[in-house]
Amino acid sequence: MRIVAKAIPTGAALGADIVDIDLSDELGADDLEAIKQAWAEHLVLRFRGQHLSDEDLLRFSRHFGPLDKAPINPYGTTWVPDNPEVNVISNILDDTGKRIGGLGDGECVWHADMTYNDDPVHACTLYAKEIPEIGGDTGFANMVAAYEALSDELKVRLTGMECKHDKTRNSTGQLRKGFEESYPDVSHVPGAVHPMVRRDPETGRCALYPGRRHNAYVLGLSVDESEALLDEIWAHVSKPEFAWTQHWQVDDLVMWDNRYCLHRRDAFSPDARRHMRRTQIGGDRPVAA
Repeated sequence: MRIVAKAIPTGAALGADIVDIDLSDELGADDLEAIKQAWAEHLVLRFRGQHLSDEDLLRFSRHFGPLDKAPINPYGTTWVPDNPEVNVISNILDDTGKRIGGLGDGECVWHADMTYNDDPVHACTLYAKEIPEIGGDTGFANMVAAYEALSDELKVRLTGMECKHDKTRNSTGQLRKGFEESYPDVSHVPGAVHPMVRRDPETGRCALYPGRRHNAYVLGLSVDESEALLDEIWAHVSKPEFAWTQHWQVDDLVMWDNRYCLHRRDAFSPDARRHMRRTQIGGDRPVAA
């Protein structure tokens, strides 16, 4: 009798290992249902010891929704032209001195992906092909748990509030093309506006939705009031009791629900090599609590 994939929780605020499964094979209905249930409960899933081609990664990712194409790279194309939905996260240079991927070797601070867009990413996968001996690990933080741990007073205060998410810089702090280096104050920085607390229309659960700290602005407040509130929220969501760290091994695949958790990356030596393949599942506009 075939063993159905099972989830082993990390014991932290989020995350579980899925074992007894080979993602290079077609998924059966029972396996897929077990994965979806575990994902809804734990927000981040890890599959160790997977040997995946880009086509395997794409086939698996498509079980969870339509995939976005990877962003255009500095060379005017996607990193994997034959599979434009595959993004490459890497500091490695090819034989001609060109980068094979993006985001380099620096630290990526706490953030959720693409929240500067009106319809942010629903979820992401990340698959490790090469990893440094030290650094480059990925932290995740549970925004459902962070919301539930708020005081009743702060929950009431945040209900109906909206925050503008900075569109000008990426998660390593680099300025995106076409934007100014600075603005008169954070209220003038361009970006999408989202609720401070988002609600899952299916389950009714709520989560903090801070996006990223840099250049964020809470609508309707003075700049000083916005900065004070955001400092309070970010001090709360970055507490270790809401987090779990993925210490990468080659052939790990990790998938996370971008709606309900944040992630970050440790810096690593520029002399080390890190090569990750990534997909992202398209999303929709957050629903306010």
